Amino acid sequence: MKTYSEVFDVVPSDLDDLNHVNNIRYVEWIQDISKKHWIHVTDGIIQKSLIWVVRNHNITYHKSALLGDTILINTYIESNQGPISTRVVEIKNKKTDELLVKAVTEWCLLDAKTFRPKRVPEEIQSLFIP
Repeated sequence: MKTYSEVFDVVPSDLDDLNHVNNIRYVEWIQDISKKHWIHVTDGIIQKSLIWVVRNHNITYHKSALLGDTILINTYIESNQGPISTRVVEIKNKKTDELLVKAVTEWCLLDAKTFRPKRVPEEIQSLFIP
């Protein structure tokens, strides 16, 4: 698996009424890192011809992140089957290496012109899975 990672700090706008990271913010991070990984690995021609939509998010919350925590977020493609790509996102506290959130998302690949599902081509699979 080829992993894509980012590091950032929790800021006040990430927090909910309980003063820890809002669950909605985690979903945004999951979607953002997935999109950034796609853009980082593919070129503009591919990005214009193919699009991804979420089919299913499965998110497990293990521990809360707090203001000032430094977050390490990793993502990788676990598998592809037909038009479905299964992506894992792990969100950790960078200082303690504790797992905060793990998400397994099924993304469906669509043709950008017809919006019809399209089998993940081998050349795309090879960019994400060795």
